Amino acid sequence: MMINADQKELEKFSQLAHRWWDPGSDFKPLHDINPLRLEWIDRHCQLAGKSVLDVGCGGGLLSEAMCERGATVTGIDLSEKALSVARLHLLESGRQVDYRQVSAEELAAEQGSRYDVVTCMEMLEHVPDPASTVAACAALAKPGGHVFFSTINRNPKAYLFAVIGAEYVLQMLPKGTHDYARFIKPSELSRWLRNVGLDPDELRGMTYNPFTQHYALGHDTDVNYLLHSIKNV
Repeated sequence: MMINADQKELEKFSQLAHRWWDPGSDFKPLHDINPLRLEWIDRHCQLAGKSVLDVGCGGGLLSEAMCERGATVTGIDLSEKALSVARLHLLESGRQVDYRQVSAEELAAEQGSRYDVVTCMEMLEHVPDPASTVAACAALAKPGGHVFFSTINRNPKAYLFAVIGAEYVLQMLPKGTHDYARFIKPSELSRWLRNVGLDPDELRGMTYNPFTQHYALGHDTDVNYLLHSIKNV
């Protein structure tokens, strides 16, 4: 099976992996948005008691947060360094997350329709074939299961805010973090979902106020957005 991954992207994030749990590091935006996305996910599916797969888990910020809410969590990623950091942090937090170095496609071929909840956050814009990742996430969810995505819209405003603003002006992210050509319109993502048996349910935007330095969920999906879907029974 061809691995749906960009080696340069993996190396880029692997080089920063040791700073994953530092809230003042390059991963500060992820620390800042983690409570928002956690509450949004939990509101839709009530995580306690659920089996959850976190696709592209990185250092485990969301994985551990969902575990703390009472879910049984498996986190998968292709970065060995990020997973090493994630496993090391479990020794500090005392939480239990099963981390595996495997792609969503490989895992889907191994064990389909297993999870109550599948999350794929801030990852689709970093893989060569995002539709393939979407299909794998759908295959891994149980019928009636919840599948969550978050990514970046593709339009001039998104380029201005997510690339020029975040990487060059505000320097919130390292230069080269995002490739505008890989940004995904909500209509495109929704089409991929429907093609693999996922019903789009709620689309929410995530905005950042540079003056208050706070993120918020709302109706503005021009830049960052989240999409909740349910697998057809």
